[in-house]
Amino acid sequence: MQSKRLMFQNFIQNYNIIKDRVMKNKTKLISLLLILCLMTAILLTSCDGEDASTISSELSNIDYAQSVKLDLNSKETLKFEAKVKLFVDGDTTHFYVDKRILESGVLKARYIAINTPESTGKIEEYGKAASNYTKEALSKATSIYLESDDGKLNADSTGDRYLVWVWYKTAENEEYRNLNIEILQNGLAIASSSANNKYGTVCVDAINQAKANKLNVHSGVKDPDFYYGEAVELTLKELRCNIEDYNGVKVAFTGIITKNESSSVYMEAYDAETDMYYGISVYYGYNLSGDGLEIMSVGNESRIVGTVTYYEAGGTYQVSGVSYRMMNPKDPNNIQKISSDNKPAYVPTTAEKFTNGKVEITTDDEKKSFDYAGLALNTSISMENLKVKSIYTTTSEESSSKGAMTLTCECDGIEVDVRTTVLTDDDGKIITAEAYEGKTINVKGIVDYFSGSYQIKVLSAKDITILN
Repeated sequence: MQSKRLMFQNFIQNYNIIKDRVMKNKTKLISLLLILCLMTAILLTSCDGEDASTISSELSNIDYAQSVKLDLNSKETLKFEAKVKLFVDGDTTHFYVDKRILESGVLKARYIAINTPESTGKIEEYGKAASNYTKEALSKATSIYLESDDGKLNADSTGDRYLVWVWYKTAENEEYRNLNIEILQNGLAIASSSANNKYGTVCVDAINQAKANKLNVHSGVKDPDFYYGEAVELTLKELRCNIEDYNGVKVAFTGIITKNESSSVYMEAYDAETDMYYGISVYYGYNLSGDGLEIMSVGNESRIVGTVTYYEAGGTYQVSGVSYRMMNPKDPNNIQKISSDNKPAYVPTTAEKFTNGKVEITTDDEKKSFDYAGLALNTSISMENLKVKSIYTTTSEESSSKGAMTLTCECDGIEVDVRTTVLTDDDGKIITAEAYEGKTINVKGIVDYFSGSYQIKVLSAKDITILN
């Protein structure tokens, strides 16, 4: 009985391989199907009821990722070794490759035939699960090969990423597995031109099996890692890159709280793909107290649910309307504390980059160009060797900012404004312009926007270091 079961399993795997080769020949295909039916009947009728049921069940659990084989000797496609540089999401990974493949030595891979739910922009159901699956699989790999679908590397619609099959194995004595197909058969992706490629038939079979087994995206079951509240789940990168689109929209995101100013906090989160921090200001006003207020403490990584609003006085967007229902802490609209003791990034930034830098962001559909400071708005940065050229001090008795200063500085011929709150020394005395006039300073602050230009906002005297 055992040998028949093994023979049947091997037959199914061989059937899938052969099927790809005979699809163009209808006579051969019909013969193959007749043989399959005959073999199935023989094996099922020669077993008792329990064993027949077992074999029938195994029909719907074929390991399609193993059924296809990586042919390193074939010249039909490009194949080359790679090492992971960066995990982006379920269907996108950056790899180190030989510079003979790409001059940069880095290939941004978009997996052929699959489209996993989003985990880096608008968060979608099973997006985090798909991203984690890819990361766990390749983190265990002892060897990784990338394969093109034909004899050359083909870029995706953005022109920045290349469409590839990803093969891996976790031990030297193992055969390579096709990760694209493995993700499909586990129900962690939907089809993306899945039939129109080198392994198209197997991809379709893998998708159909995942649907039959009701796995993950095909299950109809709620994703335990997904937020099902009324807000749009997204990343701070997605929010910052498309901020106008979310005006008036309730959103949910996570980030590190870096600074507190009056009744607002600044938050930031790192995006590995762009190697940048993205931020937002969150206004909590008088809505919070007790546990809710503690969640907004500097150093916390917190989950925020609130509405994007345009702050007319500052000419920028912020998130407001946050709440915490102490009697119902599991309310999906509550803010939540995730971790504590986190530090601001204080990304080292040159005056040139701050003033003139541009950043290109690749989305699924297009490339967008942004001012560096615009993308870094509300994040923490540091800048060194700023020569203070002049200082303006707010003196109006009616202003809540009386005593605050704007330091106009210069570095390498480039002008940068540093705006302070009202600064005090260790004895509580207000620090005046004389302390910084003509000095060279290092600063740590928050990227701010005022009157049509970007500046660095400093919230504590300890964040200014006088060099001379």
